[in-house]
Amino acid sequence: MNLVETILARASGRSTVEPGEIVIAKVDRLIMHDLSGYLTAEVFDKRVNAPIPDPGRAIMVFDHHFSPPTEQQANVLQRNREWARKHGITLFDCGSGNLHHAVVRHGLIRPGMIVVGSDSHTPVHGTLGALAVALGNDSHAGTVLPYGKAWLKVPETVRVQLDGTPEPGVSPRDIALWLVGQIGEGELNYRAVEFAGSYVRGLSFWDRWLFPLLCVDLGAKCSFVEPDEVTEAFVRTLPGADTDLLVHGDGEEAATVLRFDVGEASVQVACPPTVGNVKPVGEVAGTPVQWAELGGHGGGRLEDFRAAASILDGRRVHPDVRFNLVPSSREVFTEAVREGLVLALHEAGATWFPPSTGSNQAYNMGALAAGEAMISTHARNFPGRNGSPEASMYLASSATVAASAVAGSISGGTP
Repeated sequence: MNLVETILARASGRSTVEPGEIVIAKVDRLIMHDLSGYLTAEVFDKRVNAPIPDPGRAIMVFDHHFSPPTEQQANVLQRNREWARKHGITLFDCGSGNLHHAVVRHGLIRPGMIVVGSDSHTPVHGTLGALAVALGNDSHAGTVLPYGKAWLKVPETVRVQLDGTPEPGVSPRDIALWLVGQIGEGELNYRAVEFAGSYVRGLSFWDRWLFPLLCVDLGAKCSFVEPDEVTEAFVRTLPGADTDLLVHGDGEEAATVLRFDVGEASVQVACPPTVGNVKPVGEVAGTPVQWAELGGHGGGRLEDFRAAASILDGRRVHPDVRFNLVPSSREVFTEAVREGLVLALHEAGATWFPPSTGSNQAYNMGALAAGEAMISTHARNFPGRNGSPEASMYLASSATVAASAVAGSISGGTP
């Protein structure tokens, strides 16, 4: 069995499972942000209202309404605080960071776990070798909270084999976006996607993170990187690292293997209206932007701020651009302060925001007016996602975002 099948067999008390089977599996962790937590609480209180025997498995992070601008949004957070306190659910309040980054940084996700959450990018925790899937709020309220279980259909696995050496200036984010275009949006419906190959093995943990993040755009149920020495070394840096949950599949060949040479990829930009509308940066270079942002599920890493500081060294943000910097966690912001990145980017004209999910859906910041354009490291670019449906959202690597913030238009290199 591969990693996903091994985890599902163990969690359902079986020796083996096969693709297509339905299993009832023990859930190790339920993760919710403030929006999904509020909806889950409403359903739970009105339709379930049962004891929660193991509230420690549930985690809530305030990352959308990180600074509520209205009384209505403040009430959502207050309701969440009361509900979490009542049931003993772990809560990370405003300023803790992006949901997915915060739970990882606090050592709450481990290889071999089954992790569920309503956020569609929950499968990103496959980076640690967890089986992570998105479930609806009703499932959280009806089965996960009172019973600690969820039913899952065992997915067929597709291995995405990445080998070769990228061209200079082509980052893991560029290759991740390129892959969506190569494979096609929704083409791997309900599959488990394994990212493998010499290129993946050579990446750091946080660069690997950018690939399972693609899961929802490919239509897949979950995705993962087989745990190895890089995974183990990263896990050992986290709180509670003495708990060893490393799990491995038996190396069985996937039903389908898709092979790619990363040397064929170039610097990419995902253009409106979807993530799969990727183009080489040269095809959109010169497009004016009024906003640039490092943040979201795929950004706000220390690596992103280092890249931006390198590009802005001796330069300033273009006067027509607002450049937002949103750390993915408090830990990242602390590291950025210690490295001098906060001061360097501040003096270059960028604006720092609290650790959060940033302008994602424009709950607290980054709403676009009609005709405006933003380029960011976010995971989504649908029309209307950040304000007006007549605005434009472009997705790119941190280097491309920073270069564009300096140039005032989409740029693929150092201005």
